[in-house]
Amino acid sequence: MHPIIVFSRMDFSQSNLFGYIEDLQELTIIERPVRRSLKTPEEIERLTVDEELSDIERAVYLLSSGQDIQGTSVVANLPVLMRQNPAETLRRVLPKIREVLHVAGVEMQLTAAVSFLTVLQEESVSIHTYSHSFLHIILQNLEHRDAGVSNAWLETLLAVIEALPKETIRHEILNPLVSKAQLSQTLQSRLVSCKIMGKLANKFEAHIIKREILPLVKSLCQDVEYEVRTCMCRQLEHIAQGVGTELTKTVVLPELVELARDEGSSVRLAAFETLVNLLDMFDADDRSQTVLPLVKSFCEKSFKADESILVSLSFHLGKLCNGLYGIFTPEQHLRFLEFYKKLSTLGLQQENGHNDNQLQLQTLEQEKKYISVRKNCAYNFPAMIVFVDPKNFHLELYSIFFCLCHDPEVPVRYTMAISFYEVAKLLNSGVYAIHKELVTLLQDESLEVLDALVGHLPEILELMTNGGENSGSESKLLSIPDLIPALTTAEQRAATSLKWRTHEKLLQKYACLPHIISSDQIYYRFLHRMLTIILTNNVLPVQKAAARTLCVYLRYNRKQEQRHEVIQKLIEQLGQGKSYWNRLRFLDTCEFIMELFSKSFFCKYFFLPVLELTHDPVANVRMKLCYLLPKVKSTLKIPTDKHLLQQLELCIRKLLCQEKDKDVLTIVKRTVLELDRMEISVDAFQKRFYENDLLDQEKERQEHLLLEMEQLEKEKQQNEGRSTNINDKMFEKKRRDSKTSSVLAKSITLSVPGSSSGTSAGKEEKKSKLVRSQSFSTQALHPKYSNIDKCPNKSSTTGYTSSVSGMGKSCMLSFSDDSFRTHSTGNSGNAAFPSSSSSRNLFNSTDQKNNGNKESQSRKMSIKNRKSNS
Repeated sequence: MHPIIVFSRMDFSQSNLFGYIEDLQELTIIERPVRRSLKTPEEIERLTVDEELSDIERAVYLLSSGQDIQGTSVVANLPVLMRQNPAETLRRVLPKIREVLHVAGVEMQLTAAVSFLTVLQEESVSIHTYSHSFLHIILQNLEHRDAGVSNAWLETLLAVIEALPKETIRHEILNPLVSKAQLSQTLQSRLVSCKIMGKLANKFEAHIIKREILPLVKSLCQDVEYEVRTCMCRQLEHIAQGVGTELTKTVVLPELVELARDEGSSVRLAAFETLVNLLDMFDADDRSQTVLPLVKSFCEKSFKADESILVSLSFHLGKLCNGLYGIFTPEQHLRFLEFYKKLSTLGLQQENGHNDNQLQLQTLEQEKKYISVRKNCAYNFPAMIVFVDPKNFHLELYSIFFCLCHDPEVPVRYTMAISFYEVAKLLNSGVYAIHKELVTLLQDESLEVLDALVGHLPEILELMTNGGENSGSESKLLSIPDLIPALTTAEQRAATSLKWRTHEKLLQKYACLPHIISSDQIYYRFLHRMLTIILTNNVLPVQKAAARTLCVYLRYNRKQEQRHEVIQKLIEQLGQGKSYWNRLRFLDTCEFIMELFSKSFFCKYFFLPVLELTHDPVANVRMKLCYLLPKVKSTLKIPTDKHLLQQLELCIRKLLCQEKDKDVLTIVKRTVLELDRMEISVDAFQKRFYENDLLDQEKERQEHLLLEMEQLEKEKQQNEGRSTNINDKMFEKKRRDSKTSSVLAKSITLSVPGSSSGTSAGKEEKKSKLVRSQSFSTQALHPKYSNIDKCPNKSSTTGYTSSVSGMGKSCMLSFSDDSFRTHSTGNSGNAAFPSSSSSRNLFNSTDQKNNGNKESQSRKMSIKNRKSNS
């Protein structure tokens, strides 16, 4: 049984056997003896050249009897020879190159095409000499059998045409072109003729083009080979620009219409793209009667019979819609918009009449095509916003914008990230509508998408927080809490990846945050993160980017306590850190401090900690400090910083005397000479330092302004705290007073049980007085005293006016008619308080709500009045 188990675990399949054989072959290759030299002595002898030969003689020798690789090196070195000795090169070297090129291989041909173009661009010789010496060689090799070589020489010729005079072009290029474009010539010759004619169209007047070039153009547009028709169709754009609007309408447009109906899909595609590019040259009639029907036909066929045009159609759709905007009817406008929406989701759902089973069988090439279509739709999204008007964005295009930002393919989301800033600019006041998509792209799983978005991140965030006049402060404030977590997540994802350039770029762009969010949000969410990156990250550019951004945050921080904490951490964890790498980063940070802050700020906090590094045990730190000392000295002002200047001079003397490292000592001596030549600015403005002093004064003014703003905020908070304490005390006092009044009212009600069992006349009198008391209670609550309603004794006041029980009842019934009228008018501001005893009683009874000291007196007088009435 055991052998069966062993054999069952072994795999003797054919693939595994071949794998074992390949491994054995690799072992035999390794065991072969390695060839010690690349060339044999005979080969070295053939490659050896006399060292006494001049450059020209060596070039001629190598071209005549050398190997191919040596001849190629001479051709590549032709621009250098032309710069050194143009006359001898033209006389001796160029003829040899001409001879060699007849039998040269592809590599030498390509090298020669590049060298000839370089000679033209460097203008080593006059254009007349160049056309006489080089042009014939270019034309001879133009029809090389290798397509790559032919295209290389063609690119050189097209560049030469730009510089040649008209007469030379006519005799050397245009006249031979007539015969080269004939149907009897080779396919390569006719293709070259098409491209040359497109270039020549901008070199001659319209009548020459009409007489000599347009007949050839018509002939090539009718060529039997679809490659020639396609190539000529793509050159019609240049032909149209050369002949002008009239000839374009009468000659070029009919050719394009015919080519648009060609049997070859590549020809139709070229015709469509040329039509789109020439829209500006057509008038309204041509657009509506000729171009628009063709475009509609393309759109209809693209989903039914000719999917090959979908990618190009989606790429040019934005330009097409805006170019034909003026002639669209509302129905056509809606149709093209729906067509764009359909393309934007192509491949994501059931499209083109395919069912689910067919979608599963889609080829990889078709999937790539659909991805390209959606990518092109993302590219055209800003143009489509213009097409529908930004005011209609949310209604017409937001759903498509959402789909493209959440597309499963990275290239689509990448394109949306690139165009996001353009979309935000177009939306202006409606930019808040795409805030969620910004958060989505910031948190995208692909760092390519994040890198594309970060390019314009400061501008996007500024638009998000200050976007337009119609976006109120509420929408801005609501957008910030969602953005901050997204920004922190994006930074953390970039930090954990291997793409440090994206991380560096992100940190640089985050320097805009002080203009976007509050100082406290930056302090708690970003500032300490920057310090952590400086301390822990291993990539120098990332550390420097974090250091500079941290300095920007520190520059705009509005709390002195937080600033001092960060400065202390910089000095302790970087300047006095155990790792020399951290101390080097401290010096980098000090450079940013000197750039962003005033001289006085640097001298106050960082000057002495920097000088302490002159005693650093690591030579690299002392070396970097020496390079920094001139900038450090430039921050001093005399006589204010005279003591700091003395400290600087003392440190330099110690370096000169005690430095043992040779490299550091060399730099110290060089730095001393530079420091001696420097002039220190004084407190007063000097002409030579005027601009720098003015800039420094502005920085200092802004720093003082931050301190003043912080002081004002503290005073405001203190005042608010005092007013809150006063309001709390008044509230508590009124609460106690209302509680005492309600208790007293209950006791009085219980002590007078016979008040409700009187005669019918007494009841009527009480009833009439009750109505008047209720009226008084409503009139007493004048708007002037509306703040009383906000206090807790509002409930007690309402209680005794509505239920007429307790003390309210007994007090109100004791007033006479005259006193009631007088006081109610006095409360409205039209009469003074009366001096009669009854009015004094009323004054005291109303005062008991606010004055607890007169409470007992009011109580006694109300009891006496009630007894007298009874």
